[in-house]
Amino acid sequence: MTGSDESWLNDGLDDVMGGDHGLWVPGIDYVAGWREAREVADRLNRALLNAGFELSAVRAVASTCEDGRGLVRLTGWPDAVERLAGLLEVLAGNNGGVR
Repeated sequence: MTGSDESWLNDGLDDVMGGDHGLWVPGIDYVAGWREAREVADRLNRALLNAGFELSAVRAVASTCEDGRGLVRLTGWPDAVERLAGLLEVLAGNNGGVR
């Protein structure tokens, strides 16, 4: 998927809990956590598009933890993630560490 089609912004809640979780716990607001994660994932996806990545190769996906907190997962093909890691290393001054 490329930046010309923004249907990825309207995906729905298909990965709210992820595949490794059980049933939702009553009283926990998973949707609020997912919405917060979705906003941040959308921002990261736009940044990836602006950096020349295709969202079919690497993208941020909104989800939630068991306790309802938002969670953003980065998913992608190894070569695209390797390229992203290289760009981040350059931004960090090639020292391989975080400032």
